[in-house]
Amino acid sequence: MPQTQRIITANDILPLADYVAIRKERRSALVQKKKHRRVHVGPDATAYFENFETMQAQIQEMLYIEKGGDEQLEDELRAYNPLIPQGRELVCTFMIEIDDPVRRLNTLLKLGGIENHVFFQFGAHKIMARPEEDVERTTADGKTSSVHFFHFDFTDAQIAEFKSGEHPVLFGCDHPQYSHLSGLSEDARAALAADFG
Repeated sequence: MPQTQRIITANDILPLADYVAIRKERRSALVQKKKHRRVHVGPDATAYFENFETMQAQIQEMLYIEKGGDEQLEDELRAYNPLIPQGRELVCTFMIEIDDPVRRLNTLLKLGGIENHVFFQFGAHKIMARPEEDVERTTADGKTSSVHFFHFDFTDAQIAEFKSGEHPVLFGCDHPQYSHLSGLSEDARAALAADFG
């Protein structure tokens, strides 16, 4: 599947029986590709960078699990197509992953507004996250969601510099209660660079 494809249609989704026949192999291949699309930020947060292939796989899995047929497919397409990068952006699912429910709640209560503190940094550039506007992710009491969807909008010059590998690429969060910075591996930078048109 070309990495430049920007929208999933019903024609891109296998019938359930066909998917079941190849599910194991497809999932195994995707695991290898996704490992370079995952960036840990500090001890509790991970960004999973999405593209056509990851969202196509997500839709196939949702249909496999829930078996909702054509009606469900339309809902899944509406939910996941906005998370496919459109050529001048990177898109991630940002998850705060804490197994212990008490510590998770206490942490989420401290991280209100985290969606305004996540960024890429390289060379002279700092590109802030633009949250997906599907729902408000921070409640009135200051509790953030454990799952966020972020877009990072790049200019042509920023895309060229990101692709060049000339500068180390950092991904981070500067929230007062959660300040961490991670360097992208060369494999990760190259994988994400392929999402640009």
